[in-house]
Amino acid sequence: MKLKRNLLLLFFVLAGIVVGAMLAAVCKNVPFLSWLSYYQSIGFNADAPFVLDLSVLRLTFGFSMGISVAQIITIALAIFLYNKTNLR
Repeated sequence: MKLKRNLLLLFFVLAGIVVGAMLAAVCKNVPFLSWLSYYQSIGFNADAPFVLDLSVLRLTFGFSMGISVAQIITIALAIFLYNKTNLR
């Protein structure tokens, strides 16, 4: 049953991320809601990732994640709704 709860939490959080991204895209051009589309990107610079060159093998590492205000709100709402489910 714990696995079922964890999968449900994962579903709720992923749904919050997707809905938040769509909400941010829709609100981007609405003047009084444009603040929902403000985002910040964190991680390694995508233009200059970390490269390990061993002459025979070349490894490139990079990571970037961007999150908007709308996504933060919808993720919080998703976690709240998850806590309200009666799955025990």
